[in-house]
This record gives sequence, C-alpha cells and structure tokens, in this order.
Amino acid sequence: MTTFLLRTGCRALAALAATALCGGAHAAPADEAPIRVPTVEMLAQFPAMTGFQLSPDGKHLLAIQSEGDNRSILVWDTSKMSARPTVIGSKAMQISRASFLKNDMLQVNMVQPFDLRWDGVVKTFITKLLFTDLEGKEWTEPMAAVGAGRSGGQELEDALSNPTVLARLAADPDNVVLESSGHGKGRAVFRYNMHTHAATRLMRLAEDDNDVWINAAGQPWAKSRGGSDDKGAFIAIDFREKDGDWKEHFRSYVKNRDEVNVVAVGTAPGSAVILSNVGHEFAGLYEYDIATRKTTATLFEHKYFDADGVRSLRLDGQSGVDGYDGFTFEGHMGGDDLWVDPQIGALLRGVGQALGIPEIEQPLVGVASGAKASIRSFDGVSVRLVQYVAGEVPAYLIRVSGLTYPTEDYLMRDGKLQLLAKEYPTIDKRALGSARFVYYAARDGLNIPAYLTVPNPALCGPGPYAAVIHPHGGPWARDTMDYDWSAWVPLLVSQCRVVLQPQYRGSTGWGRTLWFAGDREWGQKMQDDKDDGAKWLAAQKLADPKRVAMFGFSYGGYAAFAASVRPNGLYKCAIAGAGVSDIERIWSSFYRNPFFREHQEATVRGLSPLTLADKIQIPIMVYHGDRDQTVPLIQSQLFVDKAKAAGKPVEFHVLKDYAHGPAWTRETNAEQLTLISDYLSKGCGGGGL
Repeated sequence: MTTFLLRTGCRALAALAATALCGGAHAAPADEAPIRVPTVEMLAQFPAMTGFQLSPDGKHLLAIQSEGDNRSILVWDTSKMSARPTVIGSKAMQISRASFLKNDMLQVNMVQPFDLRWDGVVKTFITKLLFTDLEGKEWTEPMAAVGAGRSGGQELEDALSNPTVLARLAADPDNVVLESSGHGKGRAVFRYNMHTHAATRLMRLAEDDNDVWINAAGQPWAKSRGGSDDKGAFIAIDFREKDGDWKEHFRSYVKNRDEVNVVAVGTAPGSAVILSNVGHEFAGLYEYDIATRKTTATLFEHKYFDADGVRSLRLDGQSGVDGYDGFTFEGHMGGDDLWVDPQIGALLRGVGQALGIPEIEQPLVGVASGAKASIRSFDGVSVRLVQYVAGEVPAYLIRVSGLTYPTEDYLMRDGKLQLLAKEYPTIDKRALGSARFVYYAARDGLNIPAYLTVPNPALCGPGPYAAVIHPHGGPWARDTMDYDWSAWVPLLVSQCRVVLQPQYRGSTGWGRTLWFAGDREWGQKMQDDKDDGAKWLAAQKLADPKRVAMFGFSYGGYAAFAASVRPNGLYKCAIAGAGVSDIERIWSSFYRNPFFREHQEATVRGLSPLTLADKIQIPIMVYHGDRDQTVPLIQSQLFVDKAKAAGKPVEFHVLKDYAHGPAWTRETNAEQLTLISDYLSKGCGGGGL
C-alpha cells in the first residue's frame, strides 16, 4: 500500500507534457541499412559525453567528454547552447566526475595509478577532489592545509587523503560542508569557504562514527555509529536533539540484518525520513518524529521491491513545505521513481513516446509468495528525470537507457526536447537484440527475477542460440536494465549469444526472502539458481543446451569458478574475472572486523572452488587486474596454479593497470573484451561457443 502525506504540484507541467515534444520527436522510419555489428574497439570506447548536470540557477550545463583516453569537462551557457562550450582539461590526472558546487564553482574528481611503497609495493589508484571555477583557471585542493607539516609515512598518508562533500549549502554562496577522510588525521566535519579556503570544524567524529547527515543550515543533525554490546555488533542511529546533545534512537544488530537508515529531513518540524526493513519483507520509507521517538506516517512501501529514497526537485536536496516530489525504489528497471505529481510521469511517458519506445504490461511476481501483479512500463528502456531546475527558464535533464538502448541524454527547455548526446554514438542498437525482465522458477519453487537479452533474429537467425549465464558481483547487489557500460552484455549478444542475468538468492533489493535465502549457500543453492536459469533458457527454446557458458566478475567470477568444479554441470566452459576462489582466505579478512564477521558470518559459507581446482570439469579462462585491491590477484593465481599443476584446461591473463573496474584506459577495456570474445569464439574447449 502506497501512502503520500502531501502532494507537490509542479507548475506548468501539464502544459509542458502536451507541448514538450514539438521539437523533440526523434523517432524515424526503420532503417533499411545492414545491421552494423560493433567491434571490440567500438565497445571499448568511453562514453562520448556523459555526466550532464545543470547549475543550481539553470544558467550553465556541464558534461564530461571523452576523446580517446583523455577526458575533459565541457561547460555551456544554457542561453547559448549553439555556441562552443568552455573546455576544462587535465594533463596530470584523469577526470572521473564533475558537478556543480555552486553556480560559479565545480567539484572535480581525479584519478590515476599509484604505487604505494610501504612495506613492499601495493599497486592501487589514487583519487583527488579538486574545486575550480567555470573556466578551469583557478584550482584548489580543499583541506590540503589540514594536517600540514608532517613527515615520512605521515606525508604519504596525507597524500592519499581525500575529503568528501557532505552538503553544497545551496543558500550559501561561499561555503560547503566537507568531511575529512581520516588518512593521516582524525575524521571531522568542516565548514569550508571556497574563496578564502578557511576551514571551520563543526564536529569531531569518533572512531566508531560512520555516516553524517547535514541539514540545509549546514549543521550535522544525524549520524550512524557502530558498536557492540552483549547482544553483538550493532549499527546505531543518533540524532542531535534540541538541547544539542547526540542521543541514540535506533540500534540494529548486524547479525539480524535489520536496517534503519536516515534518508532526509522530514516535512514536519523536528522529523526525519527513515528507511527501514524492520518487521517487513521489503524496506519502506517512514516519517519519524525525533522528539516523540515515534513513526508518524508511512511515506512509501512496495509489495515487490525495497524502497530506496526520496526525490526532491529543490536545489538543496531537502524537502520543502509541500512535501517530496517522488520516491525511489529497487524496481524491475533498477532505481525506479514514483512521482507524487502524476504530470511528471505523464511528461516522461510523452518523451518515451516521442522517441518511439513502446510500452508493455510488465508482470511482477512475489519471490516467495507467488503473488502476481502487472504494471505499465516502457519495454526494456528507462526514461528518467535526472534533474529539474526552475531558474528563469525551467529546465529538465532526462536520461534514456536500456540493456539494448545505449544511453542518451536530453535537455528540455521552453517546451522543446533537445538531444544532448548519444553516449555511445557508434553502437547500432539493432545489433543488441531485445531485453526483458522475467522470472523463472528455481528447483525449490523460489521465483528468481532475471534480465534476459536475446539476439536480433535479423542478425542471428531464429535460435536457439549459444547462451551465457552472467551472474552479477556482490553477491549482496543486483543488476539493472540500464545500458551495460562495461560492454559485456552488448559484446555477448551482438555476437549472437542469448544472455541471462539471474538475480539469484543472496541478491539485494528484492526483499528479505531472496536476500536471506543465500545464507551459507555459496556454490550450492545460489549456484543452483544459475543452473536453473540455464535449464529455463533451454526449455524456452532460446538456448542450445550444448552451447552454454558462464561468465562473471568478482562474485560472478566466484560463480564461474564454482561452475568449473561442480560435477554434472551444464556448461561447456566458464570465464572468471577477478573471482574469489578461496572462501577461507576471503573469510579471514572479514573475521578480523566484528561488523563484517557478524554481518556476513551466516553468508560466506559453502563451496570453496580452490579445494577442487585440480579436478575442474570444464575448460575455464581466468583474468584478473594487477591493481585489484578488492579481490586480490592471489585469488586467481592460487586456483590457476593448482589447476595447471593437475594438467587441467585453464587459461590465465593478468591485466596491467586494472583494478576491480572500471578500466583505466580504452586499451585495457579492449584487452578485457578481446579475451572474452576470443575465448568464446575460438576456445571454450575447442570450436568456440
């Protein structure tokens, strides 16, 4: 049951919904030209333009442009969009992200490889946060002076430090709120003046403090904190009450995986919006009165997905007197929005219709209950409102993306829709087939959500096709229906393989039942779900059961290792990218931290592929990055060494200057894709897949 406290109007949306598309109809008759299959080099390209954002006053627009491996920031005057933008580049480091801090100031995240020489050499990456003006003339490293005058190893720690912007303070033209990183100095929250570079400490954080929330006045008002008592490790939520003291309001024990988190300031004075799954199958959004310590209203609950957060179209990201503009939830698309004002939804539907995106009735099924429902949805493509700025001329940033629809960005002003960029302009979407959100039944009756991408019959024939089961990482994670920027799915389907991405038990966002069902089932029931997906593909006449492979990265790489050692498997071969092969070694790193230990003690148990590496059942290709500090390289090396010593069919490749993703250069991206393509086309035990 969905309940809204207050409804928020968005003036002129009704008129815009009717007129917005007069200048933006981009649908065209079917192209009779031959379908162009993307090459590895085309798929390896970085987005041509991405990261679009409007300034708070709507007078400027920025994006990140990629030309080869070089990335630049582009800044336009929105009143002169036909004029050349200002270009801001960097020679020393690679630009990874950029956004507006103020109308006249940007925050820029930079990254580069870094060899940490301390008790040996640790190959990793270093990131830096910098501020600059709209022309890139003046650059500042915020908080650089804090902790100055250090020496030796402390200087190295300072070099690695990187503050975080906690609040932009939309009403304050000079200041933002930052959190120091804690590398080489104690963590604290500061008000930072971007012009004088003066930093005023607002709050010192204790060692057990985690997240801090800042209100519109720039003051810390809520925080999360870790601790332990006689019941075990917990996460607490503290609020700063009227007397100025911090007081605990919630205590959730990590072993129970009850989750309570702060989302935003509430609409009523002295209230907060909290996200909680306590006592519920799905996480919901609730208004909480801090003084009375009571939940006063249910803002949003969903019968099939976990809630995620609130949407506000205001500059400061906080709610206004009229309430919230929408709610986000872990829907079938991933990161779905429900808008309070139906005219916003109507506006986005109009954009989709103008682009020729069909709508369908999308079935929903309860994972455990089997309850069924149907919703109206775009067919495999999301049309999302990224940003709205009232300004002198109201402006809307809209993002369109799908597994088979390379991401496009649009700006709507004066009732006209303007294409800003096709992020992957060389990719012919016809080569990417079609994508659907589906469910299939596991052998024990659990309903497993999945993303199914099927080759285009005009390119590949009617099928059945070679198939790839492609599990996500995590495992406490999930896939979405957005375009796969890693290019794994586009590569596989454009080469005429059907791809299934199972949301196997242990995946999150789908409720407690599916999440908890993965406990102690690594390589067992979690793996059965993937095998049952392969059987379902064959039963649907989409897959040739003799030509099925598994490919995954991180936990997905673990699943590929597990597929290679399980007896009576369904796969002709497997590909493991940066996978875990030794559960005990990974578990030992969790065990040293009481929070990880109790949070995941019940989950990281099951099959350890390394123990059976000398008895693998199918050929496997393994690759791993030499800068991976998330899953260490040794996890692949141990498995490969044992398998090779036993004479088993295994290939191994180490990618230079590659961490746990994303790729540092297009060359690394292309190398990864080439390994996958060549192995499935020519190897896989002989003859390819």
